[in-house]
Amino acid sequence: MTSRVILISAAISEALREARFDDGSPVDAAGLRTARTAAAAGAVPAGSRLWVSPTPRCRQTAEALGLDDGVDAPELAGLDVGRWRGATLAEVSAKEPEAVARWLADPASAPHDGESVRAFCDRVAERLDSAAEFDGRTVAVVEPEVVRALVVRVLGAPEPAFWRVDVPPLTVTEFSGRAGRWNVRAGRPLA
Repeated sequence: MTSRVILISAAISEALREARFDDGSPVDAAGLRTARTAAAAGAVPAGSRLWVSPTPRCRQTAEALGLDDGVDAPELAGLDVGRWRGATLAEVSAKEPEAVARWLADPASAPHDGESVRAFCDRVAERLDSAAEFDGRTVAVVEPEVVRALVVRVLGAPEPAFWRVDVPPLTVTEFSGRAGRWNVRAGRPLA
């Protein structure tokens, strides 16, 4: 049985524009407009199941795309950055340069008292593999780092590659296959 999982990265927010660690900020007006335009143009893929990351940004994006009947998927929540939440990388680097260096170099490190990149990749990969239990399409609206983590896992790339995958807002990344053997098609703009 072949499954298809289509990830839509959330629309842009003020936190993303300012390069801040997510703090639960909503989608900004431009992001909502772009998402609504994509929905009106019929660009949103249909699926048998709809999962939505529990962040306000993902929920608002799903609603703007006309996907407001999605099921919360806590396993697809963004990376928990603990006490760094709401700060910019520049601010954290100025206060805790050694901690940031360790975090960026060691995927098992979590100096922010949150989640390590390794644990995060493991968490979201489990959810992807659970989609293999279903035939048909699953559509999920998620944070960009969820897409990064899954691309790294599916390709079997080393975990430091997590920092090298760019995921723009409102792009589609598609996984097809089954648990343990997925193919990836990345980066198609939604609109």
